[in-house]
Amino acid sequence: MRSEKFASIQRTTIISMIIIISAAVLGFRLFQMQILNQTSYQDKATDNSIKSIEQIPLRGVFYDRNFKLLVNNVPAYTLRITPADYDKKLNSIIETILEVDSGYISNILDQYKNFSKYLPIKIKRGISFDAVAWIEENSLNLPGVDYVVEMHRGYPGGINGSHVFGYLKEISQKQLSKENEYYNQGDNIGNTGVEKTYEKQLRGTKGNKFVIVNSRRKVIDAFNNGSEDIPAVKGNDLILTIETNAQRVAEEEFKGKKGALVAIDPANGDILALVSAPEFDLNEFSYITSKDYLRSLYNDPGKPLFNRAITSIQSPGSTYKVLSAIAALDMGIITTSTTFFCSGGVTFGRFFKCHGVHGNVNVITAIEKSCNSFFYQLILKIGIDNWAKYSRLLGFDSITGIDIGEENAGLIPDEEYYKKRYGPEWPKSIMLSLSIGQGEVSVTPLQLAQYTVLIANKGKGYQPHLVKGFVDRKNNIIIDFVYTELDLGIDQKIFDIVKEGMFLVVNGKGTATHIRYGEYEISGKTGTSQNPHGADHALFIAFAPSDDPKIAIAVLVENVGFGGTHAAPIAKKVIEAYLNSLKKDTPIKNRSITKLENKNVD
Repeated sequence: MRSEKFASIQRTTIISMIIIISAAVLGFRLFQMQILNQTSYQDKATDNSIKSIEQIPLRGVFYDRNFKLLVNNVPAYTLRITPADYDKKLNSIIETILEVDSGYISNILDQYKNFSKYLPIKIKRGISFDAVAWIEENSLNLPGVDYVVEMHRGYPGGINGSHVFGYLKEISQKQLSKENEYYNQGDNIGNTGVEKTYEKQLRGTKGNKFVIVNSRRKVIDAFNNGSEDIPAVKGNDLILTIETNAQRVAEEEFKGKKGALVAIDPANGDILALVSAPEFDLNEFSYITSKDYLRSLYNDPGKPLFNRAITSIQSPGSTYKVLSAIAALDMGIITTSTTFFCSGGVTFGRFFKCHGVHGNVNVITAIEKSCNSFFYQLILKIGIDNWAKYSRLLGFDSITGIDIGEENAGLIPDEEYYKKRYGPEWPKSIMLSLSIGQGEVSVTPLQLAQYTVLIANKGKGYQPHLVKGFVDRKNNIIIDFVYTELDLGIDQKIFDIVKEGMFLVVNGKGTATHIRYGEYEISGKTGTSQNPHGADHALFIAFAPSDDPKIAIAVLVENVGFGGTHAAPIAKKVIEAYLNSLKKDTPIKNRSITKLENKNVD
């Protein structure tokens, strides 16, 4: 009896302790959850009821140098899928609505399976209005499916500009790993041209919109009436250096041709026109670029994606004779009284032919007549290393620093180069070909244009560039970019001499007299680059007006023959288009931000 009572008391004590301990633990957990960890759990509860929707900013637009709109933003619909809410059984139905191949959606979802399943994935840009209407009508039966209005690039300026503007491309997973502080899956990023170089200026600042969602993550209402929303900030609008009329004429002249053209304002380094032909249609890159179109570009023998203006290297032909003249005059090897005899060529190991018999010629006549014999003899006096030194001084064998793409520096051979190639006793006759811009010397059209600027400006110039500056809308001002100024340190009288020869090329008895007739006097130099793989390449460099240069230009037309016949007429048309535009357009410094804003239709 006594033991049964003891056992009953013992059980009661144990049960009571269990209850007390359980209550204490429960009380502590409640204290911990409600007091100590209140903020943490409140945040989690908020996450379950409030959804942040990223707001993509408008991308900055492009204007030409006279505030004409060249590149803007055009609205379009993009279908998205949030994997956490989506039922893959819907794939076939949605693929039918989107008019895409079977497996299209699965392929995209698989690409991003390692990313958060709560982030929406962009499935297709530029979907039709009919597809949008169908999504709206069936939204209750399409969990995880929605659409957003995004902005894509439009080109209202009437020019192609494919190698100037560049295009946008959906960011790759590799890029995401490097750029994850700003970009998310499905975001666009500049891939080429100005779009790529000025990506951070153009992209703007993202915002956030907060909404209340139910347990199915369906939006119910705005959170706090939108008072907590963070608005997106549009990217900066860029003022390009391009002059639309000159660019349009250049593009028209290169239709059906291969080659490049670069025109520069000698006063500041502004690129007025830049064409690489053949071009491609930027509108094809505004939404989802079709595989068929990409395949056609990759298979095109003309290589339209290749920017010939800054990366194609060719022998400069006779346009390079002016450089030898500058070097010899600066070194004191010749004066305007110095003459060399041309009997139709020069023998140096073998016979090097001239295209005529010019008799005794000085440096001015040699440039005018493009006399090979004069420059054959001249380079032997200059020497290979001095010739290479002046070549590099005038911008060859190095990049110009233009603000798009990856330039090709070209090649300027010197004695060390030939010793490595042929040995210590390398054949000196090689130099004769170099003197007329043949042999291993190779340059880009951009370098030739910059070289022409330095001649036109008597040894001075600026780093060539495509963007003048950007619009600071916060302060309602235009911010100009600063570019490097160049000064060769060569006596300006030397440039007066070679410029006289270039004037006579067009206006005397030279190799481009057929383009002399017109409103403006043009100074230039023709060139024909030998091509072992087919017809020769035509080249022409020029500046105008001759007495007060406002434009310097270089033209390369591949596989057509003589520079005077095929390249010079193109240069003339572009020069006239630009100089005529100067009469009509108000300089940028006199244009107000208000007028610019009125033209900005996004």
